[in-house]
Amino acid sequence: MHRQHSRSTSLPPTRQTSLYRLTTLALAGSLAAIQVAPAQAQQVRRNATQVMLEEVVVTARKREEGSQSVPLSISAFGNEQIEALKVRDLQSLSVRMPNVALDDTASARGYANFSIRGLGINSSIVSIDPTVGVFVDGVYMGMSAGMVFDVFDLERIEVLRGPQGTLFGRNVTGGAVLISTAKPGESFAGEVRAAVDGGDQGGLNSYLMGTAGGPVTDTIAGKFTAYYNKDEGWFENEYTGDHFGEVEQVMYRGVGVWTPTDRTEVVLRYQHSENDSDGPAGQNHTNGSGVPGYFANFDRDSHDLSIDEEGFYNTETDFLTLELNQGVDFGNGTITNIFGWRTYDAKSLGDIDSQPVWLFHSRSWTEAEQYSNELRYTGTFGERASVTTGIYYFTNDVDYHERRQLLGIATGGAIPAVQFDGGGYYSVDTWAGFAAVDYDLTESWILNLGLRYTYEEKEARVASLVYNIAYPGEATCNLVDPAPGEARCNTDFEDSDSWNSWSPKVGLTWELSDTARLYGHWTRGYRSGGYNLRNTSPYPQDVPGPFDEETVDSYEIGYKSEFSRGRLNAAVFYNEVSDMQRELNFPGPIGVIQVVRNTADADILGLEFEGGFALTDSLLASASLGWIDAEYSKVTADLNRDGVIDGADKALDLPRAAEWTYTVGLNHELELGSWGYLSSRLSYAYRDDSAYTDDNLGYLLDQEILDAGVDFHSANGHWTVGIYGNNLLDDVKHGGDTQLPDTISGVPTGGTFAPLAKGRVYGLQVDYKFF
Repeated sequence: MHRQHSRSTSLPPTRQTSLYRLTTLALAGSLAAIQVAPAQAQQVRRNATQVMLEEVVVTARKREEGSQSVPLSISAFGNEQIEALKVRDLQSLSVRMPNVALDDTASARGYANFSIRGLGINSSIVSIDPTVGVFVDGVYMGMSAGMVFDVFDLERIEVLRGPQGTLFGRNVTGGAVLISTAKPGESFAGEVRAAVDGGDQGGLNSYLMGTAGGPVTDTIAGKFTAYYNKDEGWFENEYTGDHFGEVEQVMYRGVGVWTPTDRTEVVLRYQHSENDSDGPAGQNHTNGSGVPGYFANFDRDSHDLSIDEEGFYNTETDFLTLELNQGVDFGNGTITNIFGWRTYDAKSLGDIDSQPVWLFHSRSWTEAEQYSNELRYTGTFGERASVTTGIYYFTNDVDYHERRQLLGIATGGAIPAVQFDGGGYYSVDTWAGFAAVDYDLTESWILNLGLRYTYEEKEARVASLVYNIAYPGEATCNLVDPAPGEARCNTDFEDSDSWNSWSPKVGLTWELSDTARLYGHWTRGYRSGGYNLRNTSPYPQDVPGPFDEETVDSYEIGYKSEFSRGRLNAAVFYNEVSDMQRELNFPGPIGVIQVVRNTADADILGLEFEGGFALTDSLLASASLGWIDAEYSKVTADLNRDGVIDGADKALDLPRAAEWTYTVGLNHELELGSWGYLSSRLSYAYRDDSAYTDDNLGYLLDQEILDAGVDFHSANGHWTVGIYGNNLLDDVKHGGDTQLPDTISGVPTGGTFAPLAKGRVYGLQVDYKFF
């Protein structure tokens, strides 16, 4: 039996060399800047307790204000807190917040499957909109692909829980994640960071990154950031005996700021990133029907895998934003315009059967381009009314092709015995207008009002996989990147539709004191209707769409307080979900069938607590708790596929709605006199198990994550040397649990496609800051 050798293991040599040289030169420039940076007086240091309890300035309501003053359930992390917690990517924060799961699908690196308050998706279909919107420097990311960022040189991260439709539009029914990259400071400064880590198996994972910037003239400032990651692979593939999970990633970002007057600011940002990685670390274990993988089957609670096709996932992304902030006399306000442009190109190959033989391998090609522009005004009138209003436009075009290559086992691994091709072309145009007003009724009562109108058009042309079949020697097709001799596939479905909606919000805030407030609100959010570009069903009734929009009515009461040694926040919420959109994922004749439908109405009740308390001046305790009670109130689809829609469907668990989440942590600081100081941290997080598929046959294990670290900080503030351990309990986490068929064309298959995340990791990190 021969292994398929179609895998691309790295970038083309010329590109790889140029990227490496570019990154090396950029970091070398930063190091050179260290040598010429003038020595400055040592800055006054704040201890770890002060840093972790510091109130973060956020933009959750599209104006700058303290996170504790915002009448929303929000977790915010500033630059120093991100550094103190050693946040490497968004997943690092997932276990630190109640009722939040910022997970990667693991079927494709960086593909977000975020869930907040029980509202999430289980999909890597590029045309499926998320329930949790991601916004980078004020720009909405139109696809879930490429969202689990490796974070470096950020100003802050904000996670907003609950629908945010009034100010942020559709597709934020669960919440929103706001990421703000850092701008150059008022004086020249920078940082160089190197890190290396690894686990009990596999190879080493190394990082090198740097940033430098400051004023160039009296009115112009600039900053450059570069990031390089080389991972030899955390896993071991039992089929080859080699390391698996290799990654090579390059990112560089330039920021320019022009302030011609005290009231005018123009910010230009450009970021380019490339990723070349292995395919998914798919594990095959006994599925929910009790059928094990036929050729290989592993313990679900292990990191073991054996795959004959290691695959690849190669991406290239360009992202540009242009922001204008202009102060005006009218309402002593600010006019802001944010233009965004992003392209995303990806090619992938994955072993979906997760077996040491070729049963079901899948390729994909994706090309996407989006533009957006938001023009808004924020001001205050009569010292009572704070007003934010604006207009918004967004467009996104996606070309997608998927190829399923089945039963190479029958040809000795040379070529697939049968191939299915499909995908489609997809376009979105969105227009919106919005307004929000906070009006001081009295010195302690504030009325919160908001309204957004959205009109959206979507168009899709789909080629169903079951209509594009090729056997050895027959012609194949490709919708995105035809190879020599290939034609473009014919589309069998074409349609367009439009939706419009009003997203209101009504609330009250009661300022109990200068340090405590109580708030309550009702708000409505929508998740876009649309089309399924991955039409894999052989059944005529399973057309690609359109499916209708999902509606969430959310009722929330919250409390926020700060006191001399800490803070405490709490919220209770109740969500009514109508026309819930789901990707129904179940075994089928060509591997897996994925049908998108409005399946049900649901009610979700929940509680959240977050707090921090300084036990001493050098010891901080933090904790959070989240609880969800999610159930269907009405079911309109046969979720368990028993032929009837009845109480058995209604009794199923909602996917990705873990009942309990909680964290406890300690941060400590030890003075070392003239040497500097030691900071140490320890955190434990727990998340309940949850259903993955709507029929509940696929499920995700509970999570117990223990992280720890110790950092030495030099007295002059320049050097930081730290050791850390993540997931010290070696907990197993799957990005999904897709159920595979018992057989494919008579060949035994069974088990699951369950991509693994890394287990236990130990590391060393060195930072040098210059200022």
